[in-house]
Amino acid sequence: MTVWNRTASKSVPLAEAGASVAATAAEAVAASPLVVVCLLDSTAVEEVLGSLDTAVADKVLVNVTSCSPAQARANESWARERGAEYLDGKIMGDPPYVGTPNIMFPFSGSSSAYEAHEPTLQVLGSIAYHGEDAGFAAVEFMGQVAVVYELLIGFLHTLKLVEKEGVDVAAFAERIAGSVGAFPPLVASIGKAAATGEFPPDLGSLNVQSALMDDMISHRESVGVEAVRMREVKKLMDRRVADGHGDQGFSGLYALLGKQG
Repeated sequence: MTVWNRTASKSVPLAEAGASVAATAAEAVAASPLVVVCLLDSTAVEEVLGSLDTAVADKVLVNVTSCSPAQARANESWARERGAEYLDGKIMGDPPYVGTPNIMFPFSGSSSAYEAHEPTLQVLGSIAYHGEDAGFAAVEFMGQVAVVYELLIGFLHTLKLVEKEGVDVAAFAERIAGSVGAFPPLVASIGKAAATGEFPPDLGSLNVQSALMDDMISHRESVGVEAVRMREVKKLMDRRVADGHGDQGFSGLYALLGKQG
């Protein structure tokens, strides 16, 4: 194995483990048919790739740096124009878990490259292939991260809400941890509803759910906790009910997302 790092000292542990250290990125690329790129961001990737140019010809370029789907597709075009195959991958988990099943790597791009190097990629962790579109791994990554951030910021606001009311936040969090076990079937059901456009009364009908929203909002505002998300939910519910879909459930709000007004 040949390695290269923009900060030379970071290659020392790998050299001590038996890796050969290249003086330049181009030298590292020349040493193997499989090239794995892992840098801070897309700007760094562009800088390093710019130093390689045609050195990547006949190589398989695997980029596991975080980037947008559009950037992944641009990287694929860059690689293809220089005679290389491209796979885009993303690190989903804590870096110390790389090399264990406790970290996930979604990949997309060249199917032939994925099939040829799958055994090597499996050394990184749990892997999955999401198709020929090089941007799909980034879609998966950003989608999964977004769900977690949206969930956790809402959770933090709710912890502040119950704390303001004098409730033990640690004990409340334990109860929530027990409740989220019921989420997987609901999440799968909502995904199916979004795909088919058939929205069942999940969580109850919107006619009933919308009646809760004024109390939810006023409660938050009375103790000084942010209510922006609850106001957005109320606005969507009210629109859906006004459109004659009050018998549908929460998943029915999906039909309004991306629309103006």
